[in-house]
Amino acid sequence: MPNFIPSRSSPGPKSVAGACSLTALSSAEGLPAVLIEAFSDRPGAGNGAAVVLLEEQELPGLGSDGWMQLIAGSLRQSETAFLLPHGEEWLLRWFTPTREVLLCGHATLASLLALRHWQRLGAGAGTHFHTRSGPLQVRLDAEQDGMGHLQLPSGGLQEALPPPALFTLLVSKLGCGVERFWRSGLGYCVALLPQSAPLASLEPIGAMLEGELRLGLVLMQSLGSLADRHALAQVGGISADYQLRFFAPGLGIEEDPVTGSAHALVAPYWMERLGRSYVVGWQCSDRPGGMGCKAGCSGMIELSGMGRLLWDGTLKAHPVRGAEESHNSGDSPNDGRESWWALAPQPPRPDSTNTPF
Repeated sequence: MPNFIPSRSSPGPKSVAGACSLTALSSAEGLPAVLIEAFSDRPGAGNGAAVVLLEEQELPGLGSDGWMQLIAGSLRQSETAFLLPHGEEWLLRWFTPTREVLLCGHATLASLLALRHWQRLGAGAGTHFHTRSGPLQVRLDAEQDGMGHLQLPSGGLQEALPPPALFTLLVSKLGCGVERFWRSGLGYCVALLPQSAPLASLEPIGAMLEGELRLGLVLMQSLGSLADRHALAQVGGISADYQLRFFAPGLGIEEDPVTGSAHALVAPYWMERLGRSYVVGWQCSDRPGGMGCKAGCSGMIELSGMGRLLWDGTLKAHPVRGAEESHNSGDSPNDGRESWWALAPQPPRPDSTNTPF
């Protein structure tokens, strides 16, 4: 789960509801769509992400911001990802039920595994997803089906004093304070808790968060060498080194089950603390999951995790022509296309025949 894009291309729930409704959609041939439980190899765990495949030659006028937000709101997953081919690579955008976001780890993994399912990418093959956070390098595992590897930006941690309200909240809910506190370039706040804190049993606290904490709060702790470490807190048979929970009510998510961007953010801290180049992170939500983390290229963090296909289907929702223009209330009718073009590494000239719509 990622940070919010504060722009007209990411309307809040009220503006989307006013933009168009399900009655403004017509069924046609449909779009390939899947739901994948990312960062878990067990049913009923991990973080669900819907992935929708947009095809350039079939979809004139499709892929506008308002339409994608409407679909994400209907599917009600933590994130819905939309993929658009761009030569041999892909353009990728992510939407929560209420807004577009800059970065999302689990929906990136889900998108990679969806390409494998649709036979658009072979085992061991890699590609780039061009996103609002820049190009992300991804690849399928060559040996283990259902495993993918993705490189995400870390964002960097800046140590700070914890807000007094957070300290009070944690004392009341967990019986402990904060050992260390950071802000980050992603907009998330991070709090380190004592190893003895009962983090896994913490009731969701999203509704109790205020101010900057609402845009993303990571609560994390070391698992150390605890003898009672949960047997399920493993990735690829390797026990987790740390665990965390992630709350982001300001992004429309009370609690995110497994958050790739949060692990990419905190993994460098755990690598330095443990003196290792590879660590395993766990997320002890009610839909737990985890991932391996190691240093990637140019300050990126490579995450490795599993995913399971939950359903495979066809999205029978196409916008009626004119509906998208009318919902923009003053925006150019090409705004959707321009948002996609902004992701491309070398945006084509307006007269180019290599267009995505």
